[in-house]
Amino acid sequence: MSSASPASQNRSLAIAAIAMACGLSLFALTSRVQAAPAARADQAVAKDDTSIRPFHIHVPQAELMDLQKRIAATRWPDKEPVADTSQGVKLVTLQSLVKYWGDGYDWRKVEKTLNALPEFVTTIDGVDIQFIHVRSREPNAMPLILTHGWPGSPLEFIKTIGPLTDPVAYGGRAEDAFDVVIPAIPGYGFSGKPTEPGWNPDRVAKAWDVLMKRLGCTEYVSQGGDHGSVISDALARWAPKGLLGIHLNMPATIPANLVKGINSGDPAPSSLSADERRAYNQLRTFFGRNAAYGAMMVTRPQTIGYSLADSPAGLAAWTYEKIAEWTDSDGHPERVLSRDQILDDLTLYWVTNTGASSSRFYWENNNNNFSAAAQKTATIKVPVAVTVFPGEIYRAPKSWTAQAYPSLYYFHEASKGGHFAAWEQPQLFSEELREAFRPLRHREGEAR
Repeated sequence: MSSASPASQNRSLAIAAIAMACGLSLFALTSRVQAAPAARADQAVAKDDTSIRPFHIHVPQAELMDLQKRIAATRWPDKEPVADTSQGVKLVTLQSLVKYWGDGYDWRKVEKTLNALPEFVTTIDGVDIQFIHVRSREPNAMPLILTHGWPGSPLEFIKTIGPLTDPVAYGGRAEDAFDVVIPAIPGYGFSGKPTEPGWNPDRVAKAWDVLMKRLGCTEYVSQGGDHGSVISDALARWAPKGLLGIHLNMPATIPANLVKGINSGDPAPSSLSADERRAYNQLRTFFGRNAAYGAMMVTRPQTIGYSLADSPAGLAAWTYEKIAEWTDSDGHPERVLSRDQILDDLTLYWVTNTGASSSRFYWENNNNNFSAAAQKTATIKVPVAVTVFPGEIYRAPKSWTAQAYPSLYYFHEASKGGHFAAWEQPQLFSEELREAFRPLRHREGEAR
């Protein structure tokens, strides 16, 4: 066993205390945390191993140096012949971002932030699931699983951990505290990469229930946007024992009679209300002008994966465009996210080489994530809460939302924030979750 500093020993003891409180099975804790190699969750582990193993991130310096060399050797295309972004990310914009990525950005800072959190990995259905688990000091905290999407990652939720687990310190009430679990979807981040097809939203949802039960959380709530919304919907359709409710910030609400018209680019029906017409037109624009990325990943994730795995500039362009388009920032994401935050996310995809594996989730899903009929929302019986953020891909009207989710009990339109709500507005996002899940807290412990 390697020697450890007092600070390291204290951190290990803290992780052990958190783990023991959840009834986890840990082994060789200190040595694994201190001696963990460059973190990769797809290392060989017995498929029937149900242990919770501590996880530590350290990307080899050689990999970071290789990234810098590739950036320096970028072969740039010619400048776009238009004055706007109608052809994609402007050359000057991407060159500035990538230049800073190569000679000013420091991955070690976010690595240090992540390693200061309780990180773990466990094997579920043959795939390693890497996750963060932070328990509140409040005795009656509600277990909450947060699920990211694409091109996001668990990094979206880092700044919500404080407000969610320690609400008093952020202007909230002790009784609104959460125990937070933040997993990486298989094929994303430091989770394992599935080697067989079938890891669709339903399978991930079942893995999430196994994870929460394995952590000792017999009752819990689920939250998600983007892929996280689809996975939370799947979880709610299945309604496993102990799932108290879900919160969505990208609900599937398009009425069945409007799907064809939206996809075809038809004008909005005159019978729609102002809110419904706005949503219809936003969706028509999205599917008509901005959804090519999704069509590529739904149909040919491996093909686009070669570019995402080999070219930092290619990965940056593919990802930055959607961050710019989907944040509540008028196309300037640096207004709500720092350059370092954006590059933290980009670098996570790069060092884990998950451009292709993350794209495959689109191929597995291959569904209209905004269609109520496609997501079978009418079959959901567990309580559903929805927050609509103004910069979302489309603003779901309350009328559509109530029709799509018969068990809807909470609906609110936030004042700011976009598709990456937790990332952009962590305090506001956390306040929404406190409000949304407050009515479900009295249900904890009731017989199912």
